[in-house]
Amino acid sequence: MRIIFMGTPDFAVPSLNELMNSEHEIISVVTQPDRPKGRHLHLQPPPVKEFAQNNNLPVLQPADLNVDLFREKIVNAKPDVIVVVAYGRIVPKWILAVSPHGCINVHASFLPSYRGAAPIQRAIMDGCKETGITTMLLDEGMDTGDILLQKHVEIAEEDTSGELAKKLSYAGAKLLLETLTGMAEGKIVPRKQDEGKASYAPKIEKEEALLDWSRPSLNLNNLIRALNPFPGAYTYLSGSRLKVWEARIAEESEGEIGKVGSIVGFKDDGIMVATIDKPLVLTVVQPENKRKMTAPELLCGHPVKMGEKLE
Repeated sequence: MRIIFMGTPDFAVPSLNELMNSEHEIISVVTQPDRPKGRHLHLQPPPVKEFAQNNNLPVLQPADLNVDLFREKIVNAKPDVIVVVAYGRIVPKWILAVSPHGCINVHASFLPSYRGAAPIQRAIMDGCKETGITTMLLDEGMDTGDILLQKHVEIAEEDTSGELAKKLSYAGAKLLLETLTGMAEGKIVPRKQDEGKASYAPKIEKEEALLDWSRPSLNLNNLIRALNPFPGAYTYLSGSRLKVWEARIAEESEGEIGKVGSIVGFKDDGIMVATIDKPLVLTVVQPENKRKMTAPELLCGHPVKMGEKLE
């Protein structure tokens, strides 16, 4: 098949790589414009652009998907199918109809569960043991199109969003290739989603990242995992923001009693903070305007006292 690929972040790269190494032909890669990043706000290309350029694939970076010049290029390319993997913008109606096989999307959940912008983070936040990857036909709704193929993916107890995203991206790449092959051979019959089982995964809001120490330790640990590597869960220590990148739930033998949110002990690997049930041991943290470090490293340069409150 002649394919136009639309994608932007790291999550989309394995799918593009899988297609590049298949019998299919990638006629163009569409990705978002370069964005300013880092302390000096230099323009940085998205990962999909870097991969495409390194492999001599033609790249388009329209600021607006509805401008005439971009539309002409896509229509004149006469793609058999358009593949969309984490492009990051709503695909307009004209793109949905431009190819005979429509737009195939790789979505990081087992639809109709976790439709929306943050399916990976929300699944971890909710304590799910399993999620999935879905290939679907895009329509004008929010992840409401007909399902093509699906695969379950386990969520390990220690998985962060970054680690789970990597697993899902590779699973999605394999499923995408299987989907394209099945469609070309006429072996896949699209099926409607069960609206009665639909759930949603809205984008993460800043206030959600603040650790509420009155919650159970499992919920807090899930939140920390879900927001790693972005945007990072945080709390306040001595009035300054402290990001928490990694933690663990204390063992029964480590249990200490103290007011919720107060420091109740120090371990070789971290700082124990009281929650509504078991203490949470903070192991990797990042003080405001400083680098990421282990909790013992923090203690070497920042005096922290027993009973001190995190807020």
